[in-house]
Amino acid sequence: MDIRGQYRRATARKLAIGLGLLLTLAGVALFSVSVGALTIGPGQILDALLHREGGTIQHVLWSIRLPRTAGAILAGAGLGVAGAVMQDILRNPLASPFTTGVSQGAAFGAAFAIIVFGAGQTHAIGKEAVTIASPYLVVISSFCGAMLAVAFILGLSSLRRISAEGVILAGVALSAFFGAATMLLQYFASDMQVAATVFWTFGDLGKAGWRENGAILSAVCVAFAWFGVSGWSHNALQWGEEVAESLGVRVIRLRVISLAAGSLMVAVSTAFLGVIGFVGLLAPHTARFLVGNDHRFLLPCSALFGALLLLTSDILARTVMQPVTLPVGIITSLAGAPLFLALLAKTRRS
Repeated sequence: MDIRGQYRRATARKLAIGLGLLLTLAGVALFSVSVGALTIGPGQILDALLHREGGTIQHVLWSIRLPRTAGAILAGAGLGVAGAVMQDILRNPLASPFTTGVSQGAAFGAAFAIIVFGAGQTHAIGKEAVTIASPYLVVISSFCGAMLAVAFILGLSSLRRISAEGVILAGVALSAFFGAATMLLQYFASDMQVAATVFWTFGDLGKAGWRENGAILSAVCVAFAWFGVSGWSHNALQWGEEVAESLGVRVIRLRVISLAAGSLMVAVSTAFLGVIGFVGLLAPHTARFLVGNDHRFLLPCSALFGALLLLTSDILARTVMQPVTLPVGIITSLAGAPLFLALLAKTRRS
């Protein structure tokens, strides 16, 4: 078989894998809206979607299950792509929004807006401890916190003597710094504000509503539009900066815009849903194992697997201790921590 035939065969295989992930995600999404304290059958789901089924089932589906499922898909896709981009830009397999401190920076920005700017409304009645009165203010503040972390990590990674482990250690230090800054805000806040901020930092898809999902969708669409046209540039960057520049890639521009786009998705997701760890680490590595390093396929597959991972984790969070619903961030951290340690050991051996 000639080279063109091999290329077409490899491309067809990657497209088939992407289609398989998409169909699997659709099946898991259907299961997600049906499982819970109230089991809803496929026929009832169809009737509720067509507004032929009223009452409790329609309310549960449209007000709770569908927003939660959509939030998991959108946030998981954004975190998966953000992790893949960070690993490419920083040339570090351990990089992700969580391990580099970007998620913690975004959480600090959200806490700053809630406590200092009064963007959150706290109350003690009902399931939610805080609601967002000024969502755009929280998102902008969260984005600024994420970009502070990105600027620090990007500046540090540009120093050639800093190893891959050094960048991750810097991310640990940055996470500790933002954590301390958040605690400083909480120290001067009221008891209700402290409780609300602590609750908000939990990665919980129960906060997802149609308004929140609309904001996350907007950020994801903007970022995906950029990554859709820059796939070849990311592929060229794998050969080194000098080779990429010789091929016409504006490396600095690519780095800044790509990290800003990834940070926007992380910031919006964190501002509305809280810190969700390790999705940006697990999804790109799994997608890379399936389709390789070609970013034209790696980024979409990272999005699909990130959505699938977060949605599956949310199903576990809702069912493993039913009727108690765990924050999904606990599930993703329990799954991601062993992989992070394995990757760290592999990196040190290589």
